[in-house]
Amino acid sequence: MSAAIPIPLGQVIITANASLRLSTEEVLAALRRHASGDWGDLCPEDAISNDHALHQGGHLLSAYGDGDYRFWIITESDRSVTTILLPEDY
Repeated sequence: MSAAIPIPLGQVIITANASLRLSTEEVLAALRRHASGDWGDLCPEDAISNDHALHQGGHLLSAYGDGDYRFWIITESDRSVTTILLPEDY
């Protein structure tokens, strides 16, 4: 699903662990994808949940990368904060 209007991300934060492991380029590319409604590598149920959250409110989750470089981007329901983190940071 692609959002017609870019999704507001609010304040963007990254965990220390993710900051050490991920490159700036891959984080920025993933943020662009997330803001446009490209949820990355999610199961169909999570992608559908995001699509509903776009219209009805709710947090948004995207997943990018793989292995030790897999990471998540989570935007809060009120769109005030977006966090970039590794699964083990959750």
